[in-house]
Amino acid sequence: MAKKSNQTSFSVKSKKKTKKPLGPPLKVPNLEKRSREYLTVAEVNKLIKSAKSLGRHGERDSLMILVAYRHALRVTELVELRWDQLDLTRARMHVNRLKNGDPSVHYLEGDEIRALRKLRRDYPVSDFVFMSERQGPLSSNTFHKMVARAGIEADLELSVHPHMLRHGKGHQLASEGVDTRAIQAYMGHKNIQHAVLYTQLNPKRFKDFGKDVKI
Repeated sequence: MAKKSNQTSFSVKSKKKTKKPLGPPLKVPNLEKRSREYLTVAEVNKLIKSAKSLGRHGERDSLMILVAYRHALRVTELVELRWDQLDLTRARMHVNRLKNGDPSVHYLEGDEIRALRKLRRDYPVSDFVFMSERQGPLSSNTFHKMVARAGIEADLELSVHPHMLRHGKGHQLASEGVDTRAIQAYMGHKNIQHAVLYTQLNPKRFKDFGKDVKI
């Protein structure tokens, strides 16, 4: 009887053992998290306005969103932006691209120049444009959190992340009918196929396609 009892005990313990999944959790596809990966102009304006009202660094944060969108910057390109890349007198910005992208020189608009000059007065001792309270460059993670928080505050229906600003600029340029080669150069893409992705979603090429049937 004792032998039978030991076998029963062992079988119960064996059933309780479960295999743990190996490796990190599976990444959820973007389409399951949001319906699109870009922001419209109206949504960017809401995001900028929302960021400006949050915290003590609202003016800096809203300017970061503005610069990231207008110049289609990746997060690292934004936080590593240095004052020596800017020529506020001639309204120019030298844009260095990651991922072996092509650098370019962009124009700065008047409101950008005024905001950048004020920012430099607020953070006079710095090599980087966007600084933290500890006098170091703002981290990518901090910008990610700030944009997400501003998106919630702005009541945007999408869950927002910074790269949607870059994609938003690409779609805005395509919707304005900007030449694909010019979009490629502005975004710093090595391969034109990356710029073609924006023109593919331009609805103007489908205008009047549905006028053959009436209600």
